[in-house]
Amino acid sequence: MLPGVKRILYASDLREGSRPAFRAAVSLCGHYQSHITYLHVIESPGTQAEKIVHEMMARDASLKAMHDSCVKEVHDGIYQRVQAFCDAELDEDEQLQPDQLDARVVEGETWREILRVADEIRASVIVMGTRHDHRLGKVLIGSTAVKVMEHSKRPVLVVPL
Repeated sequence: MLPGVKRILYASDLREGSRPAFRAAVSLCGHYQSHITYLHVIESPGTQAEKIVHEMMARDASLKAMHDSCVKEVHDGIYQRVQAFCDAELDEDEQLQPDQLDARVVEGETWREILRVADEIRASVIVMGTRHDHRLGKVLIGSTAVKVMEHSKRPVLVVPL
């Protein structure tokens, strides 16, 4: 086991089948009596498109408000989904306390944002799932997980989904 796990960063793409990775994060949290930050990254559309969107939002407050409202909706949905998972799948002794969990939604390049948030919260470990996509030749592990592992300064637990 890992020594002194105080903060766990769990990164999720919110797709079906991500429960095994979240269960691993919850298990670590229970074992170490630590804290989980549940992170979802909204992938940027690309540098040029992102620049155009941000310029439009800077000029039109209603577009910025609409954007912020959508991000808040995703955040609230994640928190409700996490609570529903905990209520349905965790035994009473596994339940997380409200101060053991928070959810964050950020925008950017997924692997970079995972590492940035891990640094920001001083995560002891990053937990994430990976899917096998044989059609694209990613037989062993997904590209986001590979990039996180290659560039991370902290342990990464990758759970096959």
